Amino acid sequence: MQRTKIKIKELTLKPFSVWENEWFLLTAGNFKNHDFNTMTVAWGSIGCMWNKPFAQVVVRPSRYTMEFMDKYDTFTLCRFPKDQKKALSYLGSTSGRDVADKHIVAGLTPIAVPGVDAPGFAEANLILACKKMYWQDMDEQHFLDKSIMSKYTGQTDFHRIYFGEIVHCEVGEQ
Repeated sequence: MQRTKIKIKELTLKPFSVWENEWFLLTAGNFKNHDFNTMTVAWGSIGCMWNKPFAQVVVRPSRYTMEFMDKYDTFTLCRFPKDQKKALSYLGSTSGRDVADKHIVAGLTPIAVPGVDAPGFAEANLILACKKMYWQDMDEQHFLDKSIMSKYTGQTDFHRIYFGEIVHCEVGEQ
């Protein structure tokens, strides 16, 4: 897919739809060394923090991608056309621990992204390249809305929160 670099301040998104309905692929690792993992994410945010454009994602410690998020300083978020929903479902339900190169099984092509070591994907219609700025583990004691605990039924696998400064943005056909 053909994409164009734009200034992040020019990006317009429907914030709820892009996370809840369209989803992103979160990818961390090193493209050149072919040492990366990707997973589908539907929770997060995009905005301004510390006077920097940022993307915020959450990853459970049990997810293989967390190892890559902790090991490497950069990550990408990629959004795809609707015809890739099946691939995103597969990538969100299949662990890279069990299926090496699961992105190939899903029919996606990793590509280098300017400014970061983590890859993006050729089929994406939006690529956000991020450098980690901050992380913190969620703490059950800080859930003021107790209904949130229903998202962790029988688990104590609380997410780790990552903030990444958006250092590069490419958009393609919507």
